[in-house]
Amino acid sequence: MVNVRDRWKEKQGLLIRLMSLIILVMMLSAVIVSNAQAVPVGPQITFNSTTNSTPRPAAAITTAGGTFTTLTLNATGQTYRWKAYVGNVSGRLVLADANNMSVFDWRVSSVSGEVYATRSNSIDWSSIACAATSTIETEDTFMNMSTNIPDTINKTFNYTTHRTFFVGGTRISNSTCRSVPTYVNGAAQTVSENAAFQQILLQDASANLVYTTLVNASAVSYNGVNRYDFQMIIAENEYNAVPTNYYLYVELT
Repeated sequence: MVNVRDRWKEKQGLLIRLMSLIILVMMLSAVIVSNAQAVPVGPQITFNSTTNSTPRPAAAITTAGGTFTTLTLNATGQTYRWKAYVGNVSGRLVLADANNMSVFDWRVSSVSGEVYATRSNSIDWSSIACAATSTIETEDTFMNMSTNIPDTINKTFNYTTHRTFFVGGTRISNSTCRSVPTYVNGAAQTVSENAAFQQILLQDASANLVYTTLVNASAVSYNGVNRYDFQMIIAENEYNAVPTNYYLYVELT
């Protein structure tokens, strides 16, 4: 006859095995959810055109001999420490396997999400966060931007005003990161969480700087004529013989 102690040990063993199985299932579920989390992806780029500014012609002045002239001169010079990307985003949402074979997809008629530009082609999106001042200053140094010039990255992104958005499953809360709104109709926007084109600085755990612009579908752009989904400015080393390579990523939401 089985005594009470043996029966209790048997039940205790069953309970331990059951709890172990539940823990294992929970751990596998966590891994599956983590692996399935959407992250920004590399887009196909349709190249349109690259332009530069047209220098203003020399200003003529005529004064009589023997006179003394005091002048106030104002000039606008093109910076070679920055470059801009503007344009539109199209795409689709898919349900695909590891071989990118889709079982179904949905066409996106009105886009929303983010466009990212970074010098790294291996961003750890799971560790994405606001860019630290030290990361921004390191990028300034890499781009040969000395602290005494007016258009360093650190001085350009001198606000912390932007709306809430998500990078994959990571929430970037409103007005927590270094940011700047780019121009609309040739003029600076009012700095607010409702600005049309907002650009934010992020980084991953390896301190890779990620320029991030929030998509604004078919909005009036910097020139007041064309409508674009995004516009962004990114730093360049003006002393490099070969332009800096950047990798673009897009996240559709």
